[in-house]
Amino acid sequence: MTFKLGSENRKMDYGSKKNHFNKDDASVPGTPVIRKKLEGGIQAEANIDGTIFLDESVEPGSETERAILMHEMKHLVDMKVGKLSYTDDDITWMGESYERKNGKISYNGEWLPEGTKDLPWEKH
Repeated sequence: MTFKLGSENRKMDYGSKKNHFNKDDASVPGTPVIRKKLEGGIQAEANIDGTIFLDESVEPGSETERAILMHEMKHLVDMKVGKLSYTDDDITWMGESYERKNGKISYNGEWLPEGTKDLPWEKH
C-alpha cells in the first residue's frame, strides 16, 4: 500500500501580526497575558493553565515587561515538558519535590522566598 501526498499548493502567511509580539501591549502568541494587581511585590506569575499574570504596575511596552514575559515563558515551557510543576503545597523540579508555604520554599534545608534566583528553576 502506498501513500501519496497531494500536490495542492497552500499559501502560508508567516508574516502575520498574530505570530509576533505586539509592541504596544503585553502579548505572547498563544499565551494569554492577564494584567492584574499581584500582592507582595510580585511582578508576574506563570500558571499551570498556560496563562501569565502580569502586575498592572509593569509599564506596557517596556524592556522590563519584555524581560518578565520571557522569564515567565521559560516557566511555561518547563511546565509543558514536565520539568516543573506546582501545587499550593509544593514545587516539583526535575522530579524532586520541595515544600511550599507562606510564600517560601524549603530548599537545601532553608526556607527561601518564592522567585529568588537561588532556586534552580529560577536560574535560567
